[in-house]
Amino acid sequence: MGNENLYKGFEVELFTGSFNSHIGVSSDIEKIFSNFVKEPDNRNVEYITTPEKDYEALYEKLITPRKNLRKWLKNKGLTIIPSSTLCFNHNIQFQRSDIENVYHQFIQDNYGISIATSSVHINIGIDNLDKLFAAIRLIRCEAALYLSISASSPFLNNKITENHSQRWIQFPKTPSKVPFFKNHNSYVDWIKENIANKNMQNIRHFWSSIRPNGPQRPLILDRLELRICDFVHDINLLVGITALLELRILHLFENIKALDPLTTSIFSIDELSEICDQNEINAARDSLNSELINWQDGKKVICREWIQNLLLELSPTAEKFNMKNLLKPIYEVLEEGNQSMKWINQYKKGLSIEEIMKITIADMIKSEDDSI
Repeated sequence: MGNENLYKGFEVELFTGSFNSHIGVSSDIEKIFSNFVKEPDNRNVEYITTPEKDYEALYEKLITPRKNLRKWLKNKGLTIIPSSTLCFNHNIQFQRSDIENVYHQFIQDNYGISIATSSVHINIGIDNLDKLFAAIRLIRCEAALYLSISASSPFLNNKITENHSQRWIQFPKTPSKVPFFKNHNSYVDWIKENIANKNMQNIRHFWSSIRPNGPQRPLILDRLELRICDFVHDINLLVGITALLELRILHLFENIKALDPLTTSIFSIDELSEICDQNEINAARDSLNSELINWQDGKKVICREWIQNLLLELSPTAEKFNMKNLLKPIYEVLEEGNQSMKWINQYKKGLSIEEIMKITIADMIKSEDDSI
């Protein structure tokens, strides 16, 4: 990777359990593994990677914590469950991981089990504020594409849903309406206003498809955080999604005037907010097959075709940064379907959700073993 490449880091949420039930052990995991933290519901746990520019280093940072956790879980007769929702029969009561945590109490009281999902948050380092907010605007306009590639939650409570990303359908986006930020100041003012009027409990309580992140939000920001992706168990695919995201941002920086939605969309920023929200819902329902509205010209486009066009548009940038090879898993998803589509096909052929998860868990273990 060259010096022009951006830093990338991840927050990866996981479900733990057996081959047919969700079992929470996050408190024990947090005590034993320094890079794991509890989520509000005990059945969830998260690990965080340190920023890297190099994709080989990223791969190691992503797979090593999972391998270490799996060894520990195996000794307890447990495993990692690859679904982004509570796919097995489960207790619908919230299972608190930290009784003393006031923020967790607030989440339990206001949202309950709807937040018990797993995802991957992809952070891309951008320390220039004008570039950061331009990137946030563009990637928000295209966030539905990343959700569609990653979708892995068609099941809930041992039933098939009508959605490819049940996680994004049920997750309580907060605040419910998020504007397009023109600059850093507009973001700071909006955050302060929403905390003051109790739309948000605190700075962390901003749950949208994308948000600015940094060491001292909202004032000191140094990265974009894409939060829309479902859990991606295939590390090569996650690396591919991250490469696509980085290439889009690098391409934007070379073409700011032509790609910033603030100046190049036919829509007002209020209209853009509504279009992007609807695109995300459509993508959560039908992923690659969903019909979306293009943010530039308003034309309707099938998600799969939009991604194909984006890959074509980014091809010169991928060549320039020697990243074309990283995108191969994206092409495979376009051809073979995403995880949800594969699972839905298996279910229609008569496999149970338990059987489907066992097959996928075996695939995960094989990929981890192959990475040694």
